Amino acid sequence: AVANPPVALQSAEGLLSLLEEDEIALQVHALKCLVSVVDTHWSDVVAGVSTIEALYEDESLPAETRHLAALLASKVFYNLGELNEALTYALGAGPLFDLDDGSDYTQTLLSRAIDEYSASQVAAASDDGAEPADPRLVGVVEQLFERAFLSGQTHQAVGVALETRRVDKLEEAVSRSSDPSAALAYALETTQATVSSREFRRQVLRALVKMYEGAGSPDFLSVAGCLCYLEDQEGVAALMDKLLRAGGDNVLLAYQVALDLYEAEMPRFMELVKLGVEAAAGGGAGSAPAKEGEAMDTEEAAGGVGEEPALAAARKVLCSILTGEAPVSLRLDFLFSKNRSDLQVLKQIKSAVEPRNSVCHNATILANALMHAGTTVDTFLRENLDWLSRATNWAKFSAIAGLGVIHRGHLSQGRALMQPYLPRAAGGGTASPYSEGGALYALGLVYVNHGEQVRGFLQESLRNTGNETIQHGACLGLGLATLGTGNSEVYEELKSVLYTDSAVAGEAAGLGMGLLLAGSLSEKTEEMLAYAHDTAHEKIIRGLAVGLALSAYGREEEADTLIEQMAGDADPILRYGSVFAVALAYRGTGSNAAVRRLLHMAVSDVSDDVRRSAVLCLGFVLCATPEQCPRVVSLLAESYNPHVRYGAAMAVGVACASTGLKDAVSMLEPLTTDAVDFVRQGALMATSLVLMQQPESRVGPFRKTLDKLIGDKHEDAMCKMGAIMAAGILDSGGRNCAISLRSRSGVFRMSSVVGMAVFVQYWYWYPLSYFLSLPLSPTCFMGLNKDLKMPKFSVVSKCKPSLFAYAPPLSTAKDKRDSKAPTAVLSITAKARKARKAKEEAKRKEEGGEADAPAEMETDEAKGEEGNAGEAKAEDEPSSEELENPSRVVPLQAKLVSFEPGCRYVPVRKGTMGYVMLKDTTPGEEEELVATSAPAAPPPPPGGDAAA
Repeated sequence: AVANPPVALQSAEGLLSLLEEDEIALQVHALKCLVSVVDTHWSDVVAGVSTIEALYEDESLPAETRHLAALLASKVFYNLGELNEALTYALGAGPLFDLDDGSDYTQTLLSRAIDEYSASQVAAASDDGAEPADPRLVGVVEQLFERAFLSGQTHQAVGVALETRRVDKLEEAVSRSSDPSAALAYALETTQATVSSREFRRQVLRALVKMYEGAGSPDFLSVAGCLCYLEDQEGVAALMDKLLRAGGDNVLLAYQVALDLYEAEMPRFMELVKLGVEAAAGGGAGSAPAKEGEAMDTEEAAGGVGEEPALAAARKVLCSILTGEAPVSLRLDFLFSKNRSDLQVLKQIKSAVEPRNSVCHNATILANALMHAGTTVDTFLRENLDWLSRATNWAKFSAIAGLGVIHRGHLSQGRALMQPYLPRAAGGGTASPYSEGGALYALGLVYVNHGEQVRGFLQESLRNTGNETIQHGACLGLGLATLGTGNSEVYEELKSVLYTDSAVAGEAAGLGMGLLLAGSLSEKTEEMLAYAHDTAHEKIIRGLAVGLALSAYGREEEADTLIEQMAGDADPILRYGSVFAVALAYRGTGSNAAVRRLLHMAVSDVSDDVRRSAVLCLGFVLCATPEQCPRVVSLLAESYNPHVRYGAAMAVGVACASTGLKDAVSMLEPLTTDAVDFVRQGALMATSLVLMQQPESRVGPFRKTLDKLIGDKHEDAMCKMGAIMAAGILDSGGRNCAISLRSRSGVFRMSSVVGMAVFVQYWYWYPLSYFLSLPLSPTCFMGLNKDLKMPKFSVVSKCKPSLFAYAPPLSTAKDKRDSKAPTAVLSITAKARKARKAKEEAKRKEEGGEADAPAEMETDEAKGEEGNAGEAKAEDEPSSEELENPSRVVPLQAKLVSFEPGCRYVPVRKGTMGYVMLKDTTPGEEEELVATSAPAAPPPPPGGDAAA
């Protein structure tokens, strides 16, 4: 123990002089006293620091003396702010450096020790020749772990293990925890949120899979989530086959795993999993999944050769989920039956927009498409064919493409619905190339993630035309239909269009190639980059730049080489593509290196386009932690450069979409009144993205702002366009959809992130706005039985029904506003009325004074009674409501929704959002099912091409 000084000292000079003595006892005494007073007299002790260091380095002295000298030197350097030296000497203090001391000194140096050890571990992982960590430092970290284990601080141990890249300690923390399942869940959540290195994250997830599988009752849903992160289709297929063969409730778990994977929107991965499940049917448990291109016969795969009928039937249901057939049908039914879009909103927009203003006309068509996305309801278009027919050329292309958004997911009838506009067969006459191109684009939007049905037709249409407009639509449609599949045959088709060097067709070809190769980062990117340098067309370069960025999706450090190549290019368009490559490669990781790179380009690049997009792309990097984004871009939102301000607004819109964060709305509010029109446009759209599916009490004032801007004839066209688009975004999917870049299991949805990245390219090409339909996800609760049917039952929402109710129809609110409209009164008339009223008042006073008092009292009483009635009505509103299956459940509401005790159906996973498999507690009783109301195929709008 270090002794306290006998008396309070005024100066430490006397003690320092004792260090010069030859007697070791005097030196030890001086060191002990100096250690005790160094926190208050460190400024005096600094003068003797060289003597103290010499004592520590003198190997002839006893260990105690050297340890005291090291501790004293450490505290001196700590007070000087030199933490590296302080830690070095603290490690030399041996047992005198007490880890259990709760002082600021100890806690600061422990944090520094963890940082140093983490840095050495990172260096060792990236460079085999790196020096190993100081053994003394390793000892301190080991003591920290042991202390955390003994005190039951599992979360702290997990966090330090992940930070220091010690997978062995992570496993030990879970195994020694009092609640291993909770520790595993925390480890998985922390890994997804904080581990920035892709390679180490995959290493941790593999370890977590082993720990989950070794648990007494494994969490198969979490195991599947980890395997999905690892892109281990063989592991997922084996897991599903194991659950199917186990029978009973495990079959429901297999279905739930498949539904959760479907929400992750990884079409190529799902296809490979399906092949694996089919292969397991033919070869028995544990058989290897089929390799790519080795699909089994359909009937054989669905039934399973020699399998029991129950197992074969379950496998067939599972395959229908993996192909998307069942979930798409359920989604379509929900959006159609629960559609609450208000046509009066569109009618008001249409009446407020000048017919000759093509920008606002296009924005109105887009708003209609988004409002009815996935609902198959095209009533507005049918009722306004004359107005719609004013669209010409590219506006016609865009209008037809909007049908693809409305009918998204209508797989059984999608091609039939588009047939009147699609390219005619040879000899069948020719329609407008803009209609045909728009229809091919629409076909891709209808069949996105399920494009195998139309891939052949789109390829044939692309081969059979030389018109660049039709090629443009076909390339976009083909890219959407084959999103992320990497099909080499399609790539060659798109490349042949690119090499024609047509600006219009080449731009779409470059973008289509990016969609096709999304997340692959293959050697084909070299060809794309080389052609971007060869061509002289800016449109083609931009299409290729964005396509290259899409190919880097989710690749993180692997994409750094491509990013460096593009970022160092002299062409600003390729530098523009490089910032999107950073955004997509590091989406949702919160990587400090990615944020630093984007911020550097946002303030240093000479091109406004690059600066704007660099700020915007911060939203993609930070989308997993949306609360950080407003803080990061708040200063940029005050920039003198309007492009930077626009980028800041859209960054918040992307990162905070559907969260309703108050900080985000507060940051965007001043930008909605910015002096520059396109900044106001971006702020309005970003605000609508943030406020999607929020309580109407928060959205209502913003709706009024939009109404005012749309109706203002003197408002700039760009701002009005933003307001119209914002109105459509707010009511997306019949007021039943929100922007969702991640699945409920935490996996990033590739088509959603890619769709959002292409949507923001509307700055250059308005038809790309329709890509916003890709990240739209239904906000629903849908309980399903073992046959994937919806049984009739209800869950309880423990909040007032009005809190999360749909917005009231605009027609009702409009009538009330109209009834209060002021009447113009001339000033001379007002004066005459005032004089007449004064004469009547004087006459009443002469005749009897108080005659009108009772009437006034009655009026006040009546008003009071009306007020009390209103209060009573508010008080009478129930504090909860029953939600029938299926129901709209918005993200904020989900935590308030629960199954009632004694309910016949029990969910197989936690949560009341999305598709939830249900266990029937009384399987012997007859089930009452919800009647489906899937849309029939309506006839196309009259007039075919002419209507558009």
